[in-house]
Amino acid sequence: MFHTFPNKSKPQSPISLEKTYSLTAHYDDFQEVKYGSRYSSSTLSNGMSLHLGGSLDRSGRGRGGRDRCVGGGASPGGGAAERWSRREICLLSALVFAAGVCVILGCMLALKFLSLEAQDAQCREDCRARRSLLRAARFVQGNIDASVQPCHDFYSFACGGWLRRHGIPEDKLSYGIITGIGEQNQEKLQRLLEEPVRRTGLDSAERKVKEFYRSCVNIQEIDRLGGGPMTEVIENCGGWDFSGAPPGGAGWESGSAPVRPDFNEMLYRTQGVYSTAVFFSITVNVDDKNSSRNAIRIDQEGLTLPERTLYLGQDEDSVKILAAYKALMERLLSMLGAHNATVKSREILELEMRLANITVSEFDEQRKDISSMYNRITLKQLQRMAPSLHWKRLLDRIFHDNFSEEEEIVVLATDYMQKVSDIIKTSSKRVLHNYMLWRIVAALSEHLSTAFRSTIHEFSREIDGTERQLELGRLCLTQANKHFGMALGALFSSDLTGHGSNSSDLTGHGSNSSDLTGLVGFDPRSPTFPLEICSPALLPRQRKSRNRDPVQELVEDIKHALDVRLQELDWMDDETKEAARAKLQHMMVMTGYPEFLLKPELIDQEYGFDVNEKTYFKNILNSIKYNIKLSVKKIHQEVDKTTWLLPPQALNAYYLPNKNQMVFPAGILQPTLYDPEFPQSLNYGGIGAIIGHELTHGYDDWGGQYDRYGNLKQWWTEESYRKFQKKAECIIKLYDNFTVYNQRVNGRLTLGENIADLGGLKLSYYAYQKWIREHGPERPLPGLKYTHEQLLFIAFAQNWCMKRRSQSIYLQLLTDKHAPEHYRVIGSVSQFDEFGRVFHCPKGSPMHPVNKCSVW
Repeated sequence: MFHTFPNKSKPQSPISLEKTYSLTAHYDDFQEVKYGSRYSSSTLSNGMSLHLGGSLDRSGRGRGGRDRCVGGGASPGGGAAERWSRREICLLSALVFAAGVCVILGCMLALKFLSLEAQDAQCREDCRARRSLLRAARFVQGNIDASVQPCHDFYSFACGGWLRRHGIPEDKLSYGIITGIGEQNQEKLQRLLEEPVRRTGLDSAERKVKEFYRSCVNIQEIDRLGGGPMTEVIENCGGWDFSGAPPGGAGWESGSAPVRPDFNEMLYRTQGVYSTAVFFSITVNVDDKNSSRNAIRIDQEGLTLPERTLYLGQDEDSVKILAAYKALMERLLSMLGAHNATVKSREILELEMRLANITVSEFDEQRKDISSMYNRITLKQLQRMAPSLHWKRLLDRIFHDNFSEEEEIVVLATDYMQKVSDIIKTSSKRVLHNYMLWRIVAALSEHLSTAFRSTIHEFSREIDGTERQLELGRLCLTQANKHFGMALGALFSSDLTGHGSNSSDLTGHGSNSSDLTGLVGFDPRSPTFPLEICSPALLPRQRKSRNRDPVQELVEDIKHALDVRLQELDWMDDETKEAARAKLQHMMVMTGYPEFLLKPELIDQEYGFDVNEKTYFKNILNSIKYNIKLSVKKIHQEVDKTTWLLPPQALNAYYLPNKNQMVFPAGILQPTLYDPEFPQSLNYGGIGAIIGHELTHGYDDWGGQYDRYGNLKQWWTEESYRKFQKKAECIIKLYDNFTVYNQRVNGRLTLGENIADLGGLKLSYYAYQKWIREHGPERPLPGLKYTHEQLLFIAFAQNWCMKRRSQSIYLQLLTDKHAPEHYRVIGSVSQFDEFGRVFHCPKGSPMHPVNKCSVW
């Protein structure tokens, strides 16, 4: 389109009807001269009007020729606009030409600039990749001890450099590479807790967790109260020897004279008010034979020391620990006003020793077979089994219900329950009462003043060598994690989403895939909603991105590796293989954190109890009572299989057999276990081996008893299961031959974890081979001579670079279901043929024995 500007100087004369062409084409766009109406004119960029068309010369004849520069214009005679001079037209053409050249040069420069920008971006990307490779190389190289032959002792080779450079902090029992990741998480969490409260409402979970933390670090107020808060609890329970029982008080039995203890009332208060197991535990848990419902579960429990054999004085170390325990009990009882504390502590200890004699150790064969342990009986049958207790009265009060005698309960230790009933029947009511009071004191004294904490630390130093108490801020962070795990997790998750993270998507999600078992302080064999601290049910967030998450790719690759392995096994029949593969396909995996945590108003609802920054001990009691309430409610609810039992900040992972579910919180998906900028060989050897470990738990001696739906059901054929047990026996004997400080590793206690370690390493290796086939080989790490296959094994070993205090080794070997870190590594690599091939180990060398154990 173009515009016509009339000549104001004189009327425009009619012009001929021949076709005209406009010179107002947009030269900057290099358009051709456009066709124009013969009645129109146009305007140049300088504002001059130019009218074009057929014209007459001054003599009135039609023009017979054209100018070399441009076609003829109108004659100034006859009323038409005056023709441009040749000079003007040539100058105009030159101008247009110059402008075109400038535009062309500008475009060329712009393209060149964009090309340089792209090259610079690529250069920056390459530089970042090189820096990441250098960082990875320095990390690996700094931990290695190249003077050790990898085929002789792979753990010392992979971790020797790290072990030389690091000591154990005074306030810790152990310290390792993985501990460093935990410290980074703790620093972030402590910073978040110390920030001002943003949501200050009365029900705000953020306000509550931060006030709880402030109440905990307010040691001046805690010291001012001394043992008063605990003394009040003791008095509310009737006092030592039942001396403070209110005559005729509600809930207490009374005779003619004097007032005598009501054992059942005290039992209720211990279990149902203070969430402390005495004589046995009562929990609400998934019914192992019907995973869609919750059930009341009763099991053996009631010892204060972690293992029954510590009460039996079978060796020098257990005698030392028992003496230290008695001294601790006597000291705390005395501080809390008990007269004749020495006598009372001796009586309580004797009662606990009687309980120890009827308790079965966790490594005993009897406690390994959940099918034989599981007994679903009625309340009426339970009353006949253990008649010294009023079971209906106890459970009615705890669960605020009126159970019929036909209500079904799961009992996992029937022999124990019969014997504990006899002990209760034949023991002094006073001693039984003092024992239950002591159990409450043992559970809550750590929340009292500095004097009580110092007394407890003296006991810890005696039995495990801890030199210094944990710094107050870290101790309070531990308590905030325990009582406000998900509220604190919301702050942690918000910080990740607000400032980025090292994984591409840490948002929790559910899928029909696999999961991990606990590594640090979490027992997957007791996936309970205890009458203690339980996490609220959380719904997972579904992934919205279409891009494949690298962590999910790791999981899927490792699942694929197990699926291939299952098909290749020569000892398992086809029927069992099909069931095993079906379980794999139904396995659920959740990673990162649940979407629930991004909705503050929903988190608020899960912490419906009062918190005051001046009353730390009362805050603890309020939390315990509220969480008992949450647990009790679950007995009337269907099982939510998307519940998270760990908050996202946990440096841990777990597999739940009765949900067939794996969970990997965001806290463990961090460097150096997982770093998206590291080579995949390190990621598959790091977090990949842990994923494989947890996945294998679904097929170990415990998890293998549950089917695809999480139900306790025999899905093996008899022949296949017999072969599995034979292969497991090989692993038991292998680890039984490992010793630490002349003390043997317990191969039966650690069997499940050892099967998972061996399986996890194999699966991560085969999954990495799949990744290489799909993506091609990786760039070598600068300055290192190791191949990426070798680096995968090195990364696996460096997961477990760890130092422990020698005094703590005794308890670790006695109670920990994991083997010592040294043997977790060499026990795994030495049984894998591919390790020997990759490191060129001679057949028969320590890390490449001729005869090997293998399950998966």
